[in-house]
Amino acid sequence: MKNLSILGLVLIVLSLSSCNKYLDEKPDIKMVIPKTLEDATLLMNDYTTLNGGYPTYGEIGTDDYYLTAERWNALVNLDQRNSYVWADEPYVDALQWQRPYRTIFISNQVLEILGKLTKDQNSDAYKRNFGAALFYRAFAFQLLTELHCSAYVEATAQAELGIPLRLDAGIDDKSVRSSLKETYQQIIADFKNAAIYLPVVEPIRGRPFKASAYAGLARAFLNMGDFQQAYLYADSCLQLHAELMDYNMLKATDAYPVPRFNVEVLFSANPASAAPMAATTALMDPELVGSYAMHDLRKGIFYRVNTNPTGTYFYKGSYDKGAALFYGITNSEVYLIKAEAACRTNKIDIALLAINTLLKTRWNKEVAYIPVTENNADRLLKIILDERRKELVFRGRRWADLKRLNLDPRFQKTLIRTVGDQIYTLPPNSAKYAYRLSETVIRLADIPQNNR
Repeated sequence: MKNLSILGLVLIVLSLSSCNKYLDEKPDIKMVIPKTLEDATLLMNDYTTLNGGYPTYGEIGTDDYYLTAERWNALVNLDQRNSYVWADEPYVDALQWQRPYRTIFISNQVLEILGKLTKDQNSDAYKRNFGAALFYRAFAFQLLTELHCSAYVEATAQAELGIPLRLDAGIDDKSVRSSLKETYQQIIADFKNAAIYLPVVEPIRGRPFKASAYAGLARAFLNMGDFQQAYLYADSCLQLHAELMDYNMLKATDAYPVPRFNVEVLFSANPASAAPMAATTALMDPELVGSYAMHDLRKGIFYRVNTNPTGTYFYKGSYDKGAALFYGITNSEVYLIKAEAACRTNKIDIALLAINTLLKTRWNKEVAYIPVTENNADRLLKIILDERRKELVFRGRRWADLKRLNLDPRFQKTLIRTVGDQIYTLPPNSAKYAYRLSETVIRLADIPQNNR
């Protein structure tokens, strides 16, 4: 009966969001209120809620794929149609906001439960749950920030809008948008504290472990342009968990060649539905597909030739085996962070070792691998960034990368969409890189919309 009550509570949690009026409904007082270590464990084991439903608008707006006019017009979700062409129109769907804050609510609830269990604080279960709750909260904060906030610039971050930082399970407090600087400070603090409590080895697939938190920190510092810290945390992650798949062991002829929960996965996460990026809809950018070397196995693992339209490609390389998008963190991403951060901090030999370690596992073993040997920092950085794009296709990174790289004139890019006779453009550093919040959220939570 207790388990059923906890399940009922979780179902109530699913109706909650960060917005005050979304949070007005309180659990039935007749139900069992979670208060034990076992209850916290049950809440943290809700994979569907905690590891899924993350926002998709940013990835819908990336340049790794395109749609024909017919496919774009066939999309039934108006917000997703608008996301594809970066339309600065009011967005209605609140789920892109609600679902991550549902994860944040559960995380805060677990932290409050555990905060009252002083007698259990030295147990492994207590530490695992405490660290996991901090990790999930940081992860959700970070994805929301990458979608709805401007690129991080230290000199202006205190003046830029961040997101509401809900740090307790209270449902009556008013939502207030913190500054971008405060938002990243909270993300970093949560990941750092998570790393203290999380185990080195996590037996349950889908739950974070210590290396996951270090990877989250590396990702956050990369977004902030703090390359020294990004390097240190990427290195710390790989010291604990450095495994890579040998792509020679995968079958390019399989419908979905990459196994789920493979050895590279540090944390598994999936976004909400993104119809424009479905395998049957999205047509991969021909320049991207053509950028792989002849003996690079990723082209065959990631893409398959379409019969309609002829000469086009669709994506099949998801790390979730079937879903088009994968938003989790993998060792391959961490190797790329380490390579980029090392290059930017003039650790050229380390950058070369990191990028070659990754690329060798993607090379046809029947042909001698040709290592990257470029010693010029600027040219090597360009190689690493190109490899980052080729490796992390549909992995939830491209929107954040475009945003941060636009701060550097060397890597700025104007995005162009052609839909029939209409041409849409997104210039570097456009305010539209911070997607508008849903008007439903703005109205109910009474928080400011992004600046335009």
